[in-house]
Amino acid sequence: MSAAAPTVPKLEAPGRVTFPRVVLAEWTKFRSVRSTAWTLGIGILLTTLFPILFATVTSSHWGQMSPHERASRSPLDIALAGVFVAQLAIAVLGVLVISAEYSTGSVRSTFTAVPKRLPVLWAKLVDYAVVSFVVLVPAVIVSFFASQAILARHDILQISFTAPGVARCMIGGALYVAMVGVFALALGAIVRNTAGGIATFAGIFFVIPPLMNLLPTSWNNAISQYLPSNAGQQIFSLDHAQHTLTPLAGGLVLAGYCAAAIAIAAFLLRRRDV
Repeated sequence: MSAAAPTVPKLEAPGRVTFPRVVLAEWTKFRSVRSTAWTLGIGILLTTLFPILFATVTSSHWGQMSPHERASRSPLDIALAGVFVAQLAIAVLGVLVISAEYSTGSVRSTFTAVPKRLPVLWAKLVDYAVVSFVVLVPAVIVSFFASQAILARHDILQISFTAPGVARCMIGGALYVAMVGVFALALGAIVRNTAGGIATFAGIFFVIPPLMNLLPTSWNNAISQYLPSNAGQQIFSLDHAQHTLTPLAGGLVLAGYCAAAIAIAAFLLRRRDV
């Protein structure tokens, strides 16, 4: 006599796929993966370590510096030095947020649970953008006050956090890195491969800008200011230099690149097979 097949209890209430639930599910995946903690930790470390290092070197060698070298040392540039390095770590995490699921094949389960697919992309973007920005803001602020404390002996390198534009630069530094990460996440969704997504990001942000110096100066000045890296960096620039966009315009240009990458990712996500 065969045993009776087990019965599956019915749910008290049928579940529906809602966007808040998708956000919660993606948040659970995001925080439970080791790479999230490691990459965010590296990003925070780089954001704070480099300003402390540069401030220490500047303070100890101030007496031996030439007037030209001293003039090139800006307290805000020192405080935000880590932003340029941390963007790579945060971008790697952005690519991994979605490319890792393609690598393991778990994306099939994700899209089985959420057949419309696009809510998954929106949820990943929301979780990633909020977490990266919230984590980076205190890191940038700590970098500012730590570097200012190290440079306390040099009045010319002192600047108040309440001085015009300083707080905007600090928040802008964190916002820039978060936006760079969002752009990288969209690249990961487009390429669907971790190595390919990181390589594409590195080419756009670290290879193309130096190559622009091969162009005639007039062409370089006209084009370079609209590159995503150069435009975005104006968000945390205190002064508007020649041949650069204003902080607002630069932020809008970077936001436009992010929107375009997200739109392409969304289109391909709906059209391609898993």
